[in-house]
Amino acid sequence: MRLEGKVVVVTGAAKGIGAAIVEVCVREGAKVAALDLDGAGVERLATALRGRGADVLALSADVTRSPDISRAFEAVRERWGRVDVLVNNAGGFAVIRSTEEIPEEEWNAIVASNLTSVFLCTKAVLPIMKRQRYGRIVNLASVVGRAGAVRVTSHYAAAKAGVIGFTRHLALEVGADGITVNAVAPGTTATERVLKARTPEETRRVAEAIPVKRLGEPGEIAEAVVFLASDAAAFINGATLDVNGGQVMV
Repeated sequence: MRLEGKVVVVTGAAKGIGAAIVEVCVREGAKVAALDLDGAGVERLATALRGRGADVLALSADVTRSPDISRAFEAVRERWGRVDVLVNNAGGFAVIRSTEEIPEEEWNAIVASNLTSVFLCTKAVLPIMKRQRYGRIVNLASVVGRAGAVRVTSHYAAAKAGVIGFTRHLALEVGADGITVNAVAPGTTATERVLKARTPEETRRVAEAIPVKRLGEPGEIAEAVVFLASDAAAFINGATLDVNGGQVMV
């Protein structure tokens, strides 16, 4: 098992790609702290996995707020004494609209949930990982942060491009501390949020534009995340792994 005995923290874990990451981490032998603003949702996931013998801690947390993050990481340290892997998955967007239609408060909220959350959670975990002289940080970017592959929203695209830049810079900072920092950039993935944001016909057109002629599945993204979190990827640092069916080739 690729993550046997490792302690993994996953943000945005209640559903979609985050829930899939938690499930694959558990399958690979990890102890997992699942964080989400949706406390009831993340508890349901944790309860189901515990029923299969997994060691999962469900934590309700707003990862755009430092006090919530501090409490969450303290709970993880009290439970397991360390953090080996941080997966910054929280984020997303709700409505596709043009830039001129985006209210300022919505811009700030999307940047906070997709980019500032990555900074805040990473800042909280770095002292732990530096003391251990070991850590894996995997950030969820997006195909739209890599290129203009599909129309979403400008604030989401800007935030995800920022995740990629943050990943590269942090990899330079902390590589000598035994910590690797990488990103996964999913293509359009068949999550509840993504399917709700478009009509079925619009979704069909997006899928037809992808060389493999379908959307990605959350589990396929999770497999890439777990690879980067594993020791098999120990010499990969500062990279962005595109998992998009050929939607964008960089």
